[in-house]
Amino acid sequence: MANSKSAKKRIEVNERNRLRNRFYKSSVRTKIKVFFKNLESYKISQNPKEKEELQKILSSVYSLIDKGTKKNIFHKNAAARKKAKLAAYLKSA
Repeated sequence: MANSKSAKKRIEVNERNRLRNRFYKSSVRTKIKVFFKNLESYKISQNPKEKEELQKILSSVYSLIDKGTKKNIFHKNAAARKKAKLAAYLKSA
């Protein structure tokens, strides 16, 4: 248990940051899974409406990744790598 006031504050701040980091990382992973699920169905059907839906999902993933990068949850190069890979998957479909 923390003894000093500053140590107690560090514990609180670390817990707050841990929860914030967990939210962004898990949300990005979940959205990426949804993206790949829809990508598979788009590859089969080649429906233009599904492509629009994929674009919406991709933009929401980009948004979460960018917000996480701004808050130092993702490193900027890691975020760029994730976004580039997703874009490449969509382009190859």
